[in-house]
Amino acid sequence: MKFRIERQVLAEAVSRTARIIPLRPAAPVLGGIKIEADTQGTITFSGFDYEVSARENVTAEVEEPGVVLVQGKLLAEITRALNNAPVDVALDGTTLQITCHNAHFSLQTFPAEEYPTLPEPPAIIGRIDAEEFGKAVAQVATAASTDETVPLLTGIRMEIEGEKITLMSTDRYRLALRELTWNPEDPSISAVALVKSKTLVDVAKTLGGQEGTIEMGLSTGSGLELIGFSSGGRQTTSQLLSGDYPPVRKLFPESSPIHASVMVHNLLDSVKRVALVTQGSSPIRLSFTQGGVTLNAGNGDDAQASESLHAYLNGEDISVAFNPKYLMDGLSSLSHEAVRLSFTHPTKPVEFTSQDSLEADDYTEFRYLLVPIRFAD
Repeated sequence: MKFRIERQVLAEAVSRTARIIPLRPAAPVLGGIKIEADTQGTITFSGFDYEVSARENVTAEVEEPGVVLVQGKLLAEITRALNNAPVDVALDGTTLQITCHNAHFSLQTFPAEEYPTLPEPPAIIGRIDAEEFGKAVAQVATAASTDETVPLLTGIRMEIEGEKITLMSTDRYRLALRELTWNPEDPSISAVALVKSKTLVDVAKTLGGQEGTIEMGLSTGSGLELIGFSSGGRQTTSQLLSGDYPPVRKLFPESSPIHASVMVHNLLDSVKRVALVTQGSSPIRLSFTQGGVTLNAGNGDDAQASESLHAYLNGEDISVAFNPKYLMDGLSSLSHEAVRLSFTHPTKPVEFTSQDSLEADDYTEFRYLLVPIRFAD
């Protein structure tokens, strides 16, 4: 195998493929990236860990076609560090030679025939705007659990009903829900898929930051249950998580007698300042009165902080306390100028939505539900 390729094209393709390589692969070959060069000038980079697969096709000047399997993480580090000049890649026996300007690297290869066969992508069921999908996943992923002892909660639930997709995630302390539209092949489609949050985040980073659409495929009900995403020569598949996801939709209140509105950036900046005196998950208390909100943190002999902001309140005065990180995550996920906090009781979950201004109607395509922390009066 021998080809020449632009450094940036090589670095980006290798970096995106290497995202799925586990830190501690179950077998040495799973730590590799498979590189295939064909006579048509296409280079395919592949990665697989038996659950998630990634493929990326790019063009290059291919002198000799061939296949090689090389350590993925190291290759990613090398290609990022190269000068911005054409890169010559050649297989010499069991060694991969990489030359760029005055830099030269020799990498030992794995037997390519020992690499597992990647799964075939599932049939396409529809297309979704890449930028919108990327934003939606970023909003919802913040509430997904990182506790691997409860695998179900590390996933994002996708509910597909006709032209609407709903993404949901929860770690039992908060819940994020995002609705968006897409173009299904079958307008009457109804399907559910539970996908690892990390996988969707990686897909959003590699495919969601570009213009155009993402093709989505899904295979459920028999055999290997897979979801697939492809766009611009890039392709990812992932096995679905199995199990009964908790019925979290019912946690959203049907009505809220009290709601308050604050400018998002003002509140977020204030929370960051007041949180400087908190330790670990020590709460921040928000006290809403007509015309304002006061934030307090710290108590007793510890450091303390307080700050007041202008706010709009509809209903009775109310005080709640939140984990500062969870509060900041929710505020950072909002996409409009103001945040509406909807209350039913000081100890009940609080719903966050966004508004264009303090007294405008709220947008409900993204909803963030946060459980308060009980505090002593």
